[in-house]
Amino acid sequence: MRYTAALIRSILFWILFVIMSSISSIGAVVSLPISHHATRWFVRMWAIFHRLICRFVLGHKIVVEGEMPDIPVLYVFKHEGAFETIEQPMLFQWPAVFAKEQLLSIPVWGQAARFYGLIPVDRDGGGKAMRAMLSAARAALAGDRPLVLFAEGTRVPHGEAPPLRSGFAGIYRMLGVPVIPVAVNSGLVYPPRRWVKWPGTITYRIGETIPAGLPREEAEGRVWRAINALNPPEALLAGMPKAEK
Repeated sequence: MRYTAALIRSILFWILFVIMSSISSIGAVVSLPISHHATRWFVRMWAIFHRLICRFVLGHKIVVEGEMPDIPVLYVFKHEGAFETIEQPMLFQWPAVFAKEQLLSIPVWGQAARFYGLIPVDRDGGGKAMRAMLSAARAALAGDRPLVLFAEGTRVPHGEAPPLRSGFAGIYRMLGVPVIPVAVNSGLVYPPRRWVKWPGTITYRIGETIPAGLPREEAEGRVWRAINALNPPEALLAGMPKAEK
């Protein structure tokens, strides 16, 4: 019975989400020659609509523990599902999100994302790609936009705590800005790569701001612990970085 209810909710959720995603993507691209503000508005409405159908269709309650100031710093989020990626244009006015280069090749949506200002991450692009990424990140910071990075590199099921990707250390060192880590447990009810979603509570827990300029091991350890703060204790013990033992 519980599964049947979740299945019905999920079917309605996906129908509404696909319709709104199509409208928002087309609207964002069509409005580009007219106004970039209109493009940003369509993207923000897409994220707000997603939050609404998560709440009223899927039965999610969203809890935020702490504050996420809309300032030019580097946010590092735990990545348990698509939920927290879609939420970004609603959590911040105009975030600059690091995203896989492949996502920007999606028809229509990719065009809107590129003009919105997502920062492409090309892991195989070498030094040239890294320089372009850092240049885009610095331009975003100069425009008072927060940077958003999913430092694990891919969606991770709830309860798993893999090490941060090596790219985080380079971005942290070369940008020289504070880091605000954010734990999220979306995988409990919005599991990665699963079609059926479940009712329940999704929590954001904002960690202590980590200053710029710390040694790599200390910065990585503090970020890793903070973004995994909502994981079971045994998951933290199993995945704890060697340098932190």
